[in-house]
Amino acid sequence: MSTDNMVGRTVAGYHLAKYIGEGGTATVYRADHPEKGAAAVKLLRPRLAQDPIAVKRFLREAEYGSRVTHPNIVRTYDFGQADGLHYLALEWAQGEPLEEFVNRSGKLAPALVATIVEQLGGALGAAHKAGIIHRDLKPANIMYDPAEQRARLLDFGIARDAELSPEERLTRAGFFVGTLQYVAPETLSGELVNEQADVYSLATIAYYLLTQAHPFAGKSPRELFQQLLTQAPIPLNQAVKGLRFSPQIETAVMGGLDRDLSKRFKTVDDFAKAFCTAVRAEPKRSGFLSSIFGKGKE
Repeated sequence: MSTDNMVGRTVAGYHLAKYIGEGGTATVYRADHPEKGAAAVKLLRPRLAQDPIAVKRFLREAEYGSRVTHPNIVRTYDFGQADGLHYLALEWAQGEPLEEFVNRSGKLAPALVATIVEQLGGALGAAHKAGIIHRDLKPANIMYDPAEQRARLLDFGIARDAELSPEERLTRAGFFVGTLQYVAPETLSGELVNEQADVYSLATIAYYLLTQAHPFAGKSPRELFQQLLTQAPIPLNQAVKGLRFSPQIETAVMGGLDRDLSKRFKTVDDFAKAFCTAVRAEPKRSGFLSSIFGKGKE
């Protein structure tokens, strides 16, 4: 059975009402369920159903998501195989990817960035307590509802169990997973990373939301790769000409981006608290500067 035209069909009790989009491994539909209501259903591409690694990764995303319950993580309803299809049913989250919101709104006010970082810090902290390292944290993997100013984490597709043995890894040593603009430098070796890799990615998101720029200016994957390995990130107050933040805000963000793990914040909670404290210590000044240089609303 093909997933190319599944609208109108029912899979495991989920009526597929609307095609949403697709990625490299799955097709996504908005669905309705008689008990759970609106849901997002991901269907593994049929051509990958015979690939044991692809199937294992798909099921891993489902299993990891089901292990964590938090207000800022999109809930996993259920997953499995039905009608010859591997499926994953998720709570339907209102809003849009954070990446799209920022592209439309521009740089966000520090107070709003603090709200988002605080929520994501809580979500990641819950995942870490469940023994899960996300490894692919980026605005495209975060749903954001502007009406409620609520951010929700999703997509555990390349997450890793912190207790996973080397024999059980799905990524070979020498290869990295993630998105170069948001990935921690230590990830590039393909070796096991800890929750400080997610700290780095969260700090990069904060940097981007404040400036609409990234800590490294490389224009190609090769250039970015080399910069991540050999250079220090661009200081926050040098990211955009004329855009300035308090020393406390810059110190917090750059502390989350430190290449030296002994100097980087140890937990997402530590980073989120430091960043939010820095922002809220000077709400008038930070909001004023952002209103001049950014388009985001507090």
